[in-house]
Amino acid sequence: MSDYKGPTRVLSGIQPSGGMHLGNYLGAIRKFAELQHQYECYFCVVDMHAITVWQDPARLRAQTFHIAASYIASGVDPDNAAIFHQSGVRAHAELAWIFNCIARLGWLDRMTQFKDKAGKNSERASVGLYTYPVLQAADILVYKATHVPVGDDQKQHLELSRDIAAKFNHDYSAPDFFPLPEPLIKGQFGEAGARIMSLRDGAAKMSKSDASENSCIFLSDDADAIARKVKKAKSDPEPLPSEPAGLEGRPEAANLVGIYAALSGKSPPEVLAEIGGQGFGVFKPALADLVVDKIAPIGEELRRLEADPAYLQGILEKGAARAAAVADPIVKEVKEIVGLLT
Repeated sequence: MSDYKGPTRVLSGIQPSGGMHLGNYLGAIRKFAELQHQYECYFCVVDMHAITVWQDPARLRAQTFHIAASYIASGVDPDNAAIFHQSGVRAHAELAWIFNCIARLGWLDRMTQFKDKAGKNSERASVGLYTYPVLQAADILVYKATHVPVGDDQKQHLELSRDIAAKFNHDYSAPDFFPLPEPLIKGQFGEAGARIMSLRDGAAKMSKSDASENSCIFLSDDADAIARKVKKAKSDPEPLPSEPAGLEGRPEAANLVGIYAALSGKSPPEVLAEIGGQGFGVFKPALADLVVDKIAPIGEELRRLEADPAYLQGILEKGAARAAAVADPIVKEVKEIVGLLT
């Protein structure tokens, strides 16, 4: 157990590996904008995680700007929360090596995401893909972050971060050095976030890599594109129920109701109480209007920001300097504890 009594901090980041979409916004970025008013926040673009699989260099740079612009367009204030690129703060990589020497192979062998991503070609996967949960632990603990917004697919990695922190504290007789970070869980459609599924398949997460362009609403989509995608979204011929139990076995209907609930600030039961009995011919236009109202302005601001890469470069550099001012002294102290010369 950690006796850490330092400041309450939040760290989170998104890989620059594709366009930001509605699922990213409702599941993570919107929450970032809320958290910045409650905690000391560090929001990074995890470009070093991105290169665990090959990336086109020019596209990687462009995507790094895109993620930063998405944060800002969605309401994260760079004067309030630090917005930076992971590779701009060398302390991440420095602490990751020390943590590589703390973590155990058996811990990494249990990481299911590596198995999912590497598949049958695990021996051809990069070492970075195997060890990136250790880098993720360094991302968190280099700021002594106490809280991390996570979805179901990242809870295992946060547990690894806690294991590494606990082992470091124990091995070096420093019980209060690293906090054991706590999860800020994102629920399916609750206040803490939303799990948004494909508009073409209610059983699959909304993904930028989906073959169908109508499956995913990107933050950069204009109002016409958003409305078209919502109206083409897969549904079913039955009217909407008045209670959540009526959505069982209807994944597409549940997804569309969930999107409406998340964007309107209402709970799914509240939404169903209002729309129960309606068909999708009535509900989809109302949903399209709501998504356009909430997302189209973000797209306009996103496109404006991306047209000024020099501004975004400045934001990232300023954020990296601010982050390094916290991270570098922590790494220096870690090195002293371990016995490395500083």
